[in-house]
Amino acid sequence: MNARQQTIRILVVMLGLLVILLLAACNNPFKAKTANPDKPLEVPGSLSDASWDEIVADAQGKTVNIYMWGGSDAINRYIDDYMAPMVKQQYDVTLKRTPMNAPDFINKLQVEKQANKQEGVIDIIWINGENFLTAKQADILYGPFTNQLPNFNDYVDQNDPSILYDFGLATEGYEAPWGKVQFTFAYDSAKVANPPKTFEELLAWTKENPGRFTYPAVQDFTGSAFIRHVLYNETGGYEQYLKEDSTLGDTSKVWEYLNALKPNLWRNGTTYPENLAKLDQLFASGEVWITMGYNEARASNMITDGIFPETTRSFVMESGTIGNTHFLAIPFNAPQKAGALAVINALLSPEAQIAKYNPKQWGEGMAIDVNRLNDVDKQQIAAIDPGVATLPMDVLSKYRLPEISAKHVEQLNEEWLTNVAGR
Repeated sequence: MNARQQTIRILVVMLGLLVILLLAACNNPFKAKTANPDKPLEVPGSLSDASWDEIVADAQGKTVNIYMWGGSDAINRYIDDYMAPMVKQQYDVTLKRTPMNAPDFINKLQVEKQANKQEGVIDIIWINGENFLTAKQADILYGPFTNQLPNFNDYVDQNDPSILYDFGLATEGYEAPWGKVQFTFAYDSAKVANPPKTFEELLAWTKENPGRFTYPAVQDFTGSAFIRHVLYNETGGYEQYLKEDSTLGDTSKVWEYLNALKPNLWRNGTTYPENLAKLDQLFASGEVWITMGYNEARASNMITDGIFPETTRSFVMESGTIGNTHFLAIPFNAPQKAGALAVINALLSPEAQIAKYNPKQWGEGMAIDVNRLNDVDKQQIAAIDPGVATLPMDVLSKYRLPEISAKHVEQLNEEWLTNVAGR
């Protein structure tokens, strides 16, 4: 054999080895196995190319950790007692819930990002609004991923502005919608015969009933939402804040109103409940007579749980209340991304969404488009009793208002600390 023939033979052998390596990689295109099957070494970028069957296969047998607000017994039960068994049966995935407020786990992920920690402990997070803005700016989210979810493609209205945008920020597939809620007030009808329907009436009512009303501090999501309603009411509506280049402008009337309210609040406004759970405790014990929160079915749920009195009812302001879509996302360093995709897909299934809509489970609006459901599912929805304290859907939709940009929310919260809490 001459030198030219030897060179050709070597090249043929090398080409053969390369083909063998490529074929081996194609047998499992989105991960390489390690000694520990619970810790797959994901090849960067390859999960986004995997088929749904491959994702489901990779999720099998894994534990998926979801970090979320834990202040509602009904929501916690829905995850622990309904969704966890469902994903175990459908995907052989163990779902574990960890209660933690969004700012805390967002901060944790930011620290891990700065430390270049490529494998964390969180697989799914429940976020929206300003936390999504922070997460996107800090580049701590995995995605885009929603177009890989069969139930997102089949049942979600992908042209719905409330799904395309989260507090004015494009979601771009980095979040999957989970539910829709609307801010409502709850009152004890045994103590409040005619609840206030305007913010002017609320101010007058607090003067007549000192100490019987308060709202959470703005560090809490509900407290922040309450002052946005005051912003809309005192500055001429929400429309001016929806423009891309809009600013908050002069907010002096907002602080003027809230400071007029302050002396008649619970404990004379010297302190505020740190979160909605604290406000609910005050309402349940009868210290205050009005509470509030996102989720139109919350009052009915609390009656069912025996926490709120059976005389609890709901109302919205005539100027409207804010509606909100909330989302699920996957951190950049989620150890079980395939498992997270499987769980989020299950959470968007008609079965899970209808169960969540039922007040016996959770009782909030669905993220999927009801028009895309079959007749059996629609009949199942029609048969659900929303609860004695839940306002009719037509009333809620009549008074539904949009959210404003997260940048305005953050600024408004900061100004409240100076102009109201600090005075």
